[in-house]
Amino acid sequence: MIRMTSLLTFLMLCFPMLSISLSAERPQRIQSKTASDPLAAPAILSIIPAQAEPGNRVTLFGSGFGDRFSVFLGSVEIPARTADGKQAEFNVPGQLEPGLYALYLKRADGVATRPYNFTVQPLRPVLTGLSPDQISFCAQGRGREVVARGQNFSEKSLLFFDGAGIRSRLISSEAIAFSVPQVAGGLHQVMVKNSPDNSTLPLALTIETKPEIVQVTIGDDHVSYYDLIIEGKNFQQDSSIYVDGKRVGGRGGQEVSEREQLIYMDCTRLTYQRHPYSQVTKEFRVQVVNQGGEGSQVVSVNAP
Repeated sequence: MIRMTSLLTFLMLCFPMLSISLSAERPQRIQSKTASDPLAAPAILSIIPAQAEPGNRVTLFGSGFGDRFSVFLGSVEIPARTADGKQAEFNVPGQLEPGLYALYLKRADGVATRPYNFTVQPLRPVLTGLSPDQISFCAQGRGREVVARGQNFSEKSLLFFDGAGIRSRLISSEAIAFSVPQVAGGLHQVMVKNSPDNSTLPLALTIETKPEIVQVTIGDDHVSYYDLIIEGKNFQQDSSIYVDGKRVGGRGGQEVSEREQLIYMDCTRLTYQRHPYSQVTKEFRVQVVNQGGEGSQVVSVNAP
């Protein structure tokens, strides 16, 4: 045993370089390829976000991207930016239709990552305003047309009024025109949808029902009475007028006189058949009041 120990000591003293060389080479033989090795296949570790709308930015994290590469969504090649061969950024092309695509990265040497599922979402519409945002209850024809303004509208966009889809006309990607349905007065909601789960926030549209007098003129003379023509807006079939505080027409009937009558012509015109006590001109006040209690301004009239 003493002889064997002496022999080993002798060899180590005589051949020190052999031991150093073996020690230096041992780590090299077990070293594996790292992510920075240019021959390592590229790999995607995460995609943020996993779904996006056209125009949105997407970031890929992984390894082995290299300095030159392209990102593919299906067969569409997309320019991308890189950082340290481990991060890539690209924008979803605006022309892509919504749907599921295979996303992968291909390096300049032709080596590609495995494909991953990526969802291109429909563009989310944005509703910024209504023009006008209020209309008269009795508006007709083009007077009921409203333009919804915003972004990301298309031929597939649907306009909803109080939760129900109605006919609309696409003007541009920023405007949709529609005609307001014949509905009750008050506040109503308008929104645009590009898909069942892809809609704008609702905006309010006001339908005014308060009557308004624009002018009062004398019409035909029928000897014992004459027509007083009241013109304005938002008149209703059961509207009343108050003449110096006394009601004519509407529910309850003629309170000024059984002979006095109020005839509804349309929502912009009423005819008051007035039976004066004399033909002397005097001043009196007139107000239109709808059945719901909304009243017009009080106007002064000079007539018999």
